[in-house]
Formats: sequence, structure tokens, C-alpha cells
Amino acid sequence: MLQWLKLYRRDQLPGDISAGLVVAMMMIPQGMAYAIVAGLPPVAGIYASIMPPIVYALFGSSMTQSVGPMVIVSLMTAAVIAPLAPAGSALAGVLAAQLALVSGAVLLLCGGLRMGFLANFFSRPVMSGFTVGSAIVIAFDQVHTLLGAALPHYHPPSAALGVGALVLLVLARFYLAGLLRLCGLPPAAADIGAKLAPMAVVLGSVLLMSVTDLAGLGVRTIGPVPAGLPQLHLATSSPHWRALLQPGLLIGFIVFLMSMSGAQALALKRNEKLVSNHELIGLGAANVASALSGGFPVTGSLSRSAVNFAAGANTPLASLITAVLLACALLAPTGWLALLPLPVLAATIIVAVLGMLELGILRTAWEYDRGDALAWAATCLGVLVLGVEAGVMIGVALSMGTLIWRASRPHIAVLGRIANTEHFRNIERYPAETQPELLVLRIDANLFFGNVEAVSERIECELATHQSARHLVLVMTAVSSIDTTALMALAELNQSAKRRGIGLHLAEVKGPVMDRLHHSTLLQELNGKLFLSTANAVDQLHSAKDVA
Repeated sequence: MLQWLKLYRRDQLPGDISAGLVVAMMMIPQGMAYAIVAGLPPVAGIYASIMPPIVYALFGSSMTQSVGPMVIVSLMTAAVIAPLAPAGSALAGVLAAQLALVSGAVLLLCGGLRMGFLANFFSRPVMSGFTVGSAIVIAFDQVHTLLGAALPHYHPPSAALGVGALVLLVLARFYLAGLLRLCGLPPAAADIGAKLAPMAVVLGSVLLMSVTDLAGLGVRTIGPVPAGLPQLHLATSSPHWRALLQPGLLIGFIVFLMSMSGAQALALKRNEKLVSNHELIGLGAANVASALSGGFPVTGSLSRSAVNFAAGANTPLASLITAVLLACALLAPTGWLALLPLPVLAATIIVAVLGMLELGILRTAWEYDRGDALAWAATCLGVLVLGVEAGVMIGVALSMGTLIWRASRPHIAVLGRIANTEHFRNIERYPAETQPELLVLRIDANLFFGNVEAVSERIECELATHQSARHLVLVMTAVSSIDTTALMALAELNQSAKRRGIGLHLAEVKGPVMDRLHHSTLLQELNGKLFLSTANAVDQLHSAKDVA
């Protein structure tokens, strides 16, 4: 805890202060918008942006991670609580806090059990498909708020205000940074200025509502925002615990995955080290804090973290400053927030999710591995057609299924010798020389119960093809482990080879594998020899044939 504080330097303070100010200005409109996505009162978004980053600063390992509401997690929250409580109701708030508690408890448990490695079991294409599908769902869900009426109808004043804000935000997203650079601002400052465009649009819309009669014309606003800090308490609804357990587990998984994805990218830029188990504990504690302070599930936001990084954040002190400023905003008069028009908030949400519609991973996957591209498409369609939870389940199943499918079909190469060298290569790729009495196979995977049958079938197929072979050499360079099932399969292969008058030899066996084999009878019963290198095996076996 707080290792960064023990090593804090005075020269880091200006960057932390500037980043804290910038992110606080982002968080006011963003937090309220994401609360609306979650089906909660807008102020819940600010509540979820105060205590979680403070607690994360105590336990997390990222120096620039900005923890708080995030649009995809908000969408998942809405999908869970919508069937159980009306949007914006007191019960919805209780269930959202309860969901954050469940997610936090799951993350804390995983952190205590050192299960940070789980982040590796969700492939990037599947994650991208889930993100794109969620972005489309979120954007479409906000269209009726943007237009002030359900499609195909629209409310003219609301539609004019919402579409106008949308156009301004899109233009700012794509052109404002360049325009600010032309005005003489440094590139970093220009990029940050462009990121603050939503705050400027929000303030402009509040001013417009205060000097016009748009509210009288039917433009809806967020209404009164309670002043003061949230009370620390835990409100739960006992009848709904079971309904929230499975979704809480899924949300906890997505929270960790998305947070690690963004934090890892930023850590690499500064050669910093993330500790996945500390991240689990930090995110778990942050979600528990959100539950206690009237919030909902939170995670590290990639966009906010990137702004925090670009604005000069050096340590988690930047996030602490952001939290203090947001708390001050709630302690100050909040009447102006009541004038914030909902169509403008809908526009900020739609523009925020535009950045999630990156199809580069799909293009790369299609060109490199069609299986990954199909997994992307299946996950995206799963979110669009079946819902967010089903999309997550499809993504997890596809990631694990792809892993199992590939592990069950290891690459096995027939090796030959490159002329006048001691190098052995795949005869399908190199002009390598083979000898009719020797069959040399390299197994490019660990041997375990899931792939040993496929390995055995391939070996038998090669023996049938090379009927003149009197020696079978298995090159074990890539084999780091052999489980009990694979050991028994090797013993059966040894007996089968012995009956056919074929010697089974092992070459280049790794130390850890050899240590395990010494605890079995395979080495004593081996119908052949152990060799340190493939070249040594081929030379000795060929010489023995010449002598014979």
C-alpha cells in the first residue's frame, strides 16, 4: 500500500495537480451521463467518482489509472437491474450498489487467491467484438433521448439541441485539437483541450437553458441534483441477492479485464510494472467503496486514464485531487446542474462511444487468423441480438474454446538435416535431407490429456508413411510438461514400437520434464536411448546402422 507516496518527489506535484483538475472537469458530465446509461439518477455518477479512486490509490499498482464509471460497465449494470426495478427508482439505486458490492467481493476474492492470470483468457478480438457491440447498443439506446421522443417521432426543440450538441462534439473530436495547434498551443495541451469539449458544451447548454424558455417548450433536464456528500452506508435488498450473483461475477471479470487493458498500455509508456493481483484487490476495494457511497460498479476508464496521463499525472495523487474537487462540487450549490438538458447528455454519450467503434482489430484478425475474426463477429452479434450478458458469455466461451481447440491440435514436424550442418528443420519448409531408416519428429507443444490422442494419431500416420523406418526420434525441444495421460500414451507408443522392431528415442528433453520422467518407469522401459541433441541422435543411430 502507498508505495508511490513513500517515494513521492516534489517535482511530481505540478503534473498531478494539472491532471487532477482536467479529469475533474471531464468527470462531471461524463459521470452523470454514465449514470443515466446505468438507469440511475445522474448524481450517482459523481458519487461513483469520489470514493472509488481514493480507495484504489491505496491498493492499486497503476500510477495513472482513472477509476470510476465507464460506459460499458454502466450498460451491463442497466441490463441487470432493468428487469428488477424501474430506471431511476430508489430500488434501482440499491440494486446497483449491491451489484457493485458483489463485483467488488469477487475481485477481492480473486486477488486474495492470486488469480490475476485470468486476464489472459479473453482474446483481444473477442474483447473488441464485445466493445463494438456494446457501443452500438449504447448509442442506439440514447437516440430517443437525443431526439426527445421515441423513434420515428421527435420533439423539435429537443432534437435541435441534441443534434446541435452532437455535431459540435463530433467536430471537436476530429478537428478541435488540430485547430488549437494552429492557434499555437503545444500538441499535448491541444489534445487535452479537445478532450474538454464535452464540458464546454455542457456549460453552454446550461447557459442556454437559463436564458431561454426551452424548458417551457418541453426540453427535459436532469432535474435537481442533491447537494452534499454521499452518506456511507450499505443498502441491500435481500430478495435480489441470488439474481445479482452471476451478473456480479461477469461484471467483475469485465471490470478487471478492461482496467488491465488500459492500465497496461499506459504503464508500458513509462516502463512501469503492473501487478495483476494488486489490481484485483484495488479494483475490488474500489467497487466496495462505490457500493458504500451510493454508486454502482466502476472500473478503470481507458479514455479518462489516457487524459490523466496526457495531462501530466505522475502518481495516484492526481486521482485523489480529482476526487476532492468532485466532492467540493457537491458541497457547493448544485442548482446549475439541474438545468443540464438530457439531449445534450445523450449527445455526449453517443460521441463517447464513437471512439469504441474501432474496426482495426477485425481487419487485422481477418487478414491474419479468420478464426479470431469469426470470434469477433460472433461476440459482437451476441451482444446486439442476445444482450450484454449473453455477449460476455459468448466471448468467454469463444476465447476458451479457441484456446482448447488450438492446444488440442499441436504442430508436429518431420525433420531433416540441412546439408553440411548440425541444423534440423521441417522438410516441408526447407531442403533438408532425411534417411529412410530414421523418422525424426518434433512436437511443438506440451503434452497433456487434451492433445495426446491427436499426437499419437499423427505419429502412427507418419510411421505408416515411413514404413522403412527402424528408429523413431521424438525431438522434445518445445515440450515443457508431460501429464499422466501423456506419459501413459508414451508408454503405449514405446510398447507398440518395440513389438514392430522400431526403437523409440527421445532427444533434447528439458530438465523439468526429465525430472518428472525420473519418477516414472518410462526411462527404464524405453525401447531406445536419450540424446542431448538431434544431431547426436541421428549421427549415432546412423553409425550403428553402418556398423551393423
